[in-house]
Amino acid sequence: MTLDAAADIAAAIDDLYAAFVAGDRARFDGHLHPDVTTWETHLPGPLRTRAELDAYRDARDGAGRRPVMDTLTARDKRIDVWGEVGVARYVLVAEPHGAPAQHTRVTDVLRHTRGRWLIAHHHAELLSEGA
Repeated sequence: MTLDAAADIAAAIDDLYAAFVAGDRARFDGHLHPDVTTWETHLPGPLRTRAELDAYRDARDGAGRRPVMDTLTARDKRIDVWGEVGVARYVLVAEPHGAPAQHTRVTDVLRHTRGRWLIAHHHAELLSEGA
């Protein structure tokens, strides 16, 4: 199960970012566990609940500040699976429209829930140039 599970997790991560680029929030959210926590460099502190994440995104998007990306690509994935829990580590390469690419170190903790791998914790740290 581990190799298939790791491949399923990799595919879920790729689809998560494809959904973001497409602006498909429902598809993006389909990859998130209902109790997801989100810690990212650019966020106003850790978002400890899905409601906090939704409120942040609603305010950002309502103010016209949703990032527009040409591509979001998860590279150098390393995925480990232990039963119903998986951990994915990768470098996210974000290519904003008309701006230089940004590299972010990401760790996602996933749970196998209702036949799907869902992100229960997302931690992302923007890397400085040259890191």
